Amino acid sequence: MGTIGLFLSGAVLFLNGLFLIGKADGKSIAYFNLFVGAIQTISPLYLVFVSDQTNWTLYNYSSIFLFGLTYLFLAVTIIKDLNGNGLGYFSLWVSIISVVYTLVSIIQFGDIANAITWAFWAYLWFLFYLSMSCGKEIDAYTGRVAIVLSWVTLTIPSMFTMTGISKEPAAQFIWYALAIATILYFLFLNINKGSEKQLASK
Repeated sequence: MGTIGLFLSGAVLFLNGLFLIGKADGKSIAYFNLFVGAIQTISPLYLVFVSDQTNWTLYNYSSIFLFGLTYLFLAVTIIKDLNGNGLGYFSLWVSIISVVYTLVSIIQFGDIANAITWAFWAYLWFLFYLSMSCGKEIDAYTGRVAIVLSWVTLTIPSMFTMTGISKEPAAQFIWYALAIATILYFLFLNINKGSEKQLASK
């Protein structure tokens, strides 16, 4: 995904996370999802048409659709007050595709940072599936995951690229440190959630 696409996705995911934890109005964030989703659906179509259309070019541009279509699907679901079941199953499909992107990042490109990023996204989309299609009451947890990933996988990397420091050792160290902290935070949230369930059952 292009740098601007990452930047805009960071904003959308941040707002969606706030919506899931009850801090942002659904209708208001839905229209922003609609706007960015349209951009990230139309722009890759244009890029594909004017590209050399080799397999890796199509592979790279296809990833943009995963985000754009998710944002559009969510926007329509909220605005039309639809059942989120369909979006949940779509998220499952995207989660599986994200696992493929994770493996390709390692095997084909040897890009560990990109692989970690795709693994984070696969996890987030799987949470959407569990929430919307399986009825799991994990919106608060998913919202926190979305907020953290909006910064760690989207906003911060795009800012590093736009300021020209993404290849600097210090910037890379900071990102890996954030990735490790993110994993530890998610583990903490899961452990804490398990403890709360045990207390509630007593």
